Amino acid sequence: MNADPELRVTGGKFDASFSVTFDDTRYVIQVRAGQIERILAAPRFDVRTSFGVRAPMSVWSRFLDPDPPPLFHDFFAMLMRVPEFVLDGDTLVAMQNARALHRMMNLMREVGPVAAEAAHA
Repeated sequence: MNADPELRVTGGKFDASFSVTFDDTRYVIQVRAGQIERILAAPRFDVRTSFGVRAPMSVWSRFLDPDPPPLFHDFFAMLMRVPEFVLDGDTLVAMQNARALHRMMNLMREVGPVAAEAAHA
């Protein structure tokens, strides 16, 4: 993600820590100036984040599919129409960085479900 030219432009002011949760497995991603500084796998409960996205692995698998079904093709579509996909925390910070967050989610799809599920295991 740090090498992505679009993310460099859209994420230049993105300074936040946020979580991504697959079932019960939580990761914290620390971002400074749109660049991922650190990813914490299975962080302690007291690691603070500005916001987080969480969903069951079944939802993430549909999102990560190369040809996702309707509503699972886009981060914002899932937020609006998939009840199991939840945005927690300071939604203002999330929306202030919405374009960069959207790009990060699309780049996650390029990695694919196999890599994401392996990391989740």
